[in-house]
Amino acid sequence: MEPVLFTTGYEQHRTTDSLIAALHGAQVELLVDVRDLPLSRRRGFSKTALANALADAGVEYEHHRALGNPKPLRDLYRSGRKDEGEKRYRAHLRDGCAVAVDQLAEQLQTRRTCVLCFEKDHHVCHRAVIVEELHERVDGLRLEHL
Repeated sequence: MEPVLFTTGYEQHRTTDSLIAALHGAQVELLVDVRDLPLSRRRGFSKTALANALADAGVEYEHHRALGNPKPLRDLYRSGRKDEGEKRYRAHLRDGCAVAVDQLAEQLQTRRTCVLCFEKDHHVCHRAVIVEELHERVDGLRLEHL
């Protein structure tokens, strides 16, 4: 199986049905939520509701808090200091969360997996750093943004 990682931000989906349709279109089996706190003001996108909707649709849900972006680092991204936010998030991953990245790398070998956060544009999200770390661990990793 060719390792492939899908990423998406639910900012672009008004409903969980839209997200699920995108996941089904890519034949995703596992959605890994990489939000530090999997809460949302948008109906259906908080952890329990999202996990239930995905289960009903035949997609497994896992929340990997260790891959979440801590609030002080999120604030760097939001304030326009993206480069500093990326640098500090990368250090955060390497310092204490490398095991979580390793676990995700292993899952990619056997399951079609999508990483979820909020931001529509993966270039301004910590998902981009997770992807960089996975490229270092998984030979031939193909990336697709949904």
